[in-house]
Amino acid sequence: MPKSAYVYVPTPSRGNFEIGLDRGLWGWRSSALDRAGARQEVRSLEEGDFLVLGHSGPNSRVAPGGWSDATLQRVVVTRVIQTYFTGTDPVWPDDDYPERIGIDVLEEEQEVRGAALGADAMEALRMSANKQGAAVLRPDAASVARFADALGPDSGVPDDGIVDHKGDHSALAQVFVRREQGKLRRKLLGGAREIPCALCGRVLPVRFIRAAHIKRRSAASRKERLMMANIMPACLLGCDELFEQGMVFVTDGGTVAASSRAKDARDLAAAVKLLEGHRVADYGPDRESFYAWHRSNIAE
Repeated sequence: MPKSAYVYVPTPSRGNFEIGLDRGLWGWRSSALDRAGARQEVRSLEEGDFLVLGHSGPNSRVAPGGWSDATLQRVVVTRVIQTYFTGTDPVWPDDDYPERIGIDVLEEEQEVRGAALGADAMEALRMSANKQGAAVLRPDAASVARFADALGPDSGVPDDGIVDHKGDHSALAQVFVRREQGKLRRKLLGGAREIPCALCGRVLPVRFIRAAHIKRRSAASRKERLMMANIMPACLLGCDELFEQGMVFVTDGGTVAASSRAKDARDLAAAVKLLEGHRVADYGPDRESFYAWHRSNIAE
């Protein structure tokens, strides 16, 4: 069972907040972790644990439980992908924040009422606000699950809708990833009932189309994951998996080509042969960097 930790980010720290989310890093001043076991709590976080960041709330100098009905301007749920380490390479403009963890952003919501997170999580965030943003640990992820339930299911993505097949996500993390995919899928489809596959060109009912990351979600930055230029419609009749496994790639001229890996089996080579030379829909300069990443890291 993953643990969850809660960190409050005050309004003046908005710029640092954005930098940390974009870089997939969270850091603390050593002075913030020098007191009352705060460093030990951060050190105890393991890969797969959750870090919940609450931004811009009311005055924290209130009695315990005083935030139960409060509203936070923003709540970001992240997952720990790199455990505690120290570093001084420049990330934030005002300080080193040398005690760090690596994070993956799973969900972001605006104007979150206390009821959505629950009293325990809101109290942890209030305590963090009074401890210079130190992490306040909870032994389970019950409040994170509560938040996922409050957001509700996302009907915009099928049951197998997680695009990055190589991701190692817990069931709870998958809930948030599916919500992200649902938002991207709705943007991609635009309400259409049928859409052409980018690789083979067949026009298919949307239930046969996956909103596929070109550069894998696990390798993409937060900004890249949400860019529509990094999303292509790939059909479930084979194109999605052939691209995912690097059997085919898209050239810098915008056409489908076979990788050398596709020669391993006769029937696989035949399936790939049908796609070779096809002009990729919506290929352009904004997508080329993502296709180039796929060529270099997956297909070759």
